[in-house]
Amino acid sequence: MTIDEAQKTVDQWIKTHGVRYFSELTNLAVLTEEVGELARIMARTYGDQSFKAGEKEDLGDEMADVLWVLLCLANQTGVDLTEALKKTWRKKTKRDKERHINNPKLKQDGNE
Repeated sequence: MTIDEAQKTVDQWIKTHGVRYFSELTNLAVLTEEVGELARIMARTYGDQSFKAGEKEDLGDEMADVLWVLLCLANQTGVDLTEALKKTWRKKTKRDKERHINNPKLKQDGNE
C-alpha cells in the first residue's frame, strides 16, 4: 500500500465506519497519546523499564496507530503525505549530504 492509498483508505473508512473525523485538535491529542503508548513499549523493550503483568507489547500495533492518526490529520488538513515526504527527502539529502558520513559518533560501531 502506498502512502496515497493509505490516505484514501483511511478517508473511506472514516466516511463509512467512523461517522466523521475528530476535530484536528482532538486528533493531535490522540496522536500524542498514541506516541506515548509507542514510547512506553520502546522504553520497556529497549530501555531500562520492564513490562507490567498483562501490559500490551505489540510495537507494530502502536506504530500503526500513530500512522493512522497521522493519516487522519493529513487528510483533514489537505496535506499530501507522499509529496511532503518527497520534499523532506530532498531537504534532508541536500542538508545532510555529508553531515552523517562525517560524524565520528556514528562511526563508533566499526563502520569506519
